[in-house]
Amino acid sequence: MNKSFDVIALGELLVDFTENGLSGQGNPLLEANPGGAPCNVLAMLQKLGKKTAFVGKVGRDMFGRQLRSAAESAGICMDYLRVDNEVHTTLAFVKTFPNGDRDFSFYRDPGADMMLRADELPLHALENTRLFHFGTLSMTHPDVRFATRKAVTVAKNAGALISFDPNLRPPLWFDLEEAREQIAWGLSRCDILKIADNELEFMTGEKSFDRGAAGLRQNYPNIKVLNVTAGAEGSYSYYGNTRVFVPGFRLGGTIETTGAGDTFCACVINYVLEHGIEKLNERQLTEMLRFANAAAYLVTTKKGAIRSMPEREQVETILANN
Repeated sequence: MNKSFDVIALGELLVDFTENGLSGQGNPLLEANPGGAPCNVLAMLQKLGKKTAFVGKVGRDMFGRQLRSAAESAGICMDYLRVDNEVHTTLAFVKTFPNGDRDFSFYRDPGADMMLRADELPLHALENTRLFHFGTLSMTHPDVRFATRKAVTVAKNAGALISFDPNLRPPLWFDLEEAREQIAWGLSRCDILKIADNELEFMTGEKSFDRGAAGLRQNYPNIKVLNVTAGAEGSYSYYGNTRVFVPGFRLGGTIETTGAGDTFCACVINYVLEHGIEKLNERQLTEMLRFANAAAYLVTTKKGAIRSMPEREQVETILANN
């Protein structure tokens, strides 16, 4: 059965203010980069030729208008973006360290992305996507959590694959035990999981990726493709009885890591959509991780995410030369 969309993602759409030098008076200059993990994922999927749509909420303000424009320019269907008349668009201020890592300060108490309600969901669209992707920033507060859970259930019941990225941001949770509970719910519903090394340890208490992944697979047998990202070190894939590790691309030029994990996630989703989720072999998993690692590296050489996604040809050039 043909579906209207390849991927629909739900969650936060926000502005990442990143440092961009100093003014003549010595004050830090901040660049307003459009971002938010779910839309970052969709932006990369658009580059790979997939038809995508976003479900979320922004404020009726200059930032909300900027975000809609940026996402539409990336080719993402924004027909299901809601606008809140009272609550402003969520903002994130990003401190970048010399190694490219980041520290986030969020202006989201409240933020418009938290205001999405279940009765605002596009149910027909959710029933007509091949895959649904979500994270946990849309699960930090009760109303948007209910909306997220309903969207997952509607898409899953209609036969969509479910992709989940915990994307843990501790400052946005009142209680990390609540974060753990919501991540566990996501783990129990997904077919494809992208989880960062720190999140794996947070959920399992294991520093060993192999032991941590084994624990998750035992507790959540629904997860078919489990990928662990370890920053510049590379990534791991656990599938059936197969374990694959592919080192990251260390080619220099890294500016910041915003969007790298989202780019990786998008490439994995794209691979599964093109090759199916059944009977993947070691060669295919290696191919999947190499492409995802290369794309993630390219994003780290630019600022921001939605407007920084590489073309397929750029990724293939990296792979051909390395």
